Amino acid sequence: MQNKIPVSMKSLIDEVKTSFANDEKVQTMFENCFSNTYETTIRHKEDGTTFVITGDIPAMWLRDSAAQVRPYLLLAEQDEAIADLIQGVIQKQFLFLNHDPYANAFNEEANGNRYHEDKTEMTDLIWERKYEIDSLCYPIQLAYLFWKATGRTSQFNNTFIEAVNKIIRTWKREQYHAERSNYHFERENCPAQDTLSHGGKGAPVRYTGMTWSGFRPSDDACQYGYLIPSNMFAVVVLEYVVEVFEQVIQDSKLAKEALVLAKEIDQGIQKYGTVEHPEYGTVYAYETDGLGNHNLMDDANVPSLLSIPYLGYCAVDDSIYQNTRKFILSNENPFYYEGKIAKGIGSPHTPERFIWHISLAVQGLTAVTLEEKQEILRLFKNTDAKTNLMHEGFNVDDPMQFTRPWFSWANSMFSEFVLSLTNTFVKESPISKVGKTNDIPIENSINRFNL
Repeated sequence: MQNKIPVSMKSLIDEVKTSFANDEKVQTMFENCFSNTYETTIRHKEDGTTFVITGDIPAMWLRDSAAQVRPYLLLAEQDEAIADLIQGVIQKQFLFLNHDPYANAFNEEANGNRYHEDKTEMTDLIWERKYEIDSLCYPIQLAYLFWKATGRTSQFNNTFIEAVNKIIRTWKREQYHAERSNYHFERENCPAQDTLSHGGKGAPVRYTGMTWSGFRPSDDACQYGYLIPSNMFAVVVLEYVVEVFEQVIQDSKLAKEALVLAKEIDQGIQKYGTVEHPEYGTVYAYETDGLGNHNLMDDANVPSLLSIPYLGYCAVDDSIYQNTRKFILSNENPFYYEGKIAKGIGSPHTPERFIWHISLAVQGLTAVTLEEKQEILRLFKNTDAKTNLMHEGFNVDDPMQFTRPWFSWANSMFSEFVLSLTNTFVKESPISKVGKTNDIPIENSINRFNL
């Protein structure tokens, strides 16, 4: 049974429809996508927490659930019920983090359901235990942005404090993955990207200051253990931790610990995470190992190199970011595809020549020209396979071929992009600065995007 959308959601949908008064396709797509998470993936629990499934998979991913409800922070500013719902998501996320900071996805109950019988330390509550840095970043980001949107601080409770301590300890331990970490993950009878090499420990790495990740936000294994965009995200949320623990919790000791760790990770990124490209100049690598190896690519999933201004690591006009952006939106990126209908970034997680709606949304959100934003909107309208919803990946030559018909994260990212075209941003979100600092007069954009 679907949840009935609240008045605040209906009002915002109507506002966006007015902004696209001459574009019935965008109106319909936004209404369907913006309401999809609320109507189909939310599970209210008796303890006041909120469980959020990804869509076609019944588990709750820490990353996806945060991204799925993020646009609803706009409603939470005025709607107490929506604020309660998001606070319930935050509470559930930090309960899960305290259960196991190495797990990426959890069951609604401790029922023993799981994606696969993997060789790692499982419990009945865990759906999958692929360790991904971003799984620890997203709940902190959501809790912080929730504070800025609503003024509430009750989410910064003992559960939050315990989890943040675990996150910091985990990231510090994984700075020395080979020497100090007991984490391992092996999956049998699977593609290579679904398991870690070297007895479940992953490829060798050397200390860099960055923190190690077993898997990417795609849930694919890292080629090299220092995943640059996820380390960038860690720097951003550690700075959030500093602000929360100084201003709200008033724990200067943990604030200082978070600040020191953020600086160590950032120094590692700057020292080991860049490469001189013969055509594009200094660019960020996607992954490195501290041993001289670099993986030059980008993946559709967020955090990605394309998304780092969206995450708040750098300004959109940062020279290294712009060099990197040109690289990853070119055929030099092995997962950039151009076809008869569309062009953009895909992923080794999906078939060749499939690009992702999530990456299109990120490209649009970080674009600095009106023309590029218009082109992204046009691509969205032409690649929904006539469903008025977003998907995971679709074929650049035939969008009727797509993966995951019910994928809430993609719907939310599309919604955030469309909202940005009307100069509507989540309060204090870094991406709002893109809309305010470039030369695009978005605030007067009614009908400018009716293509």
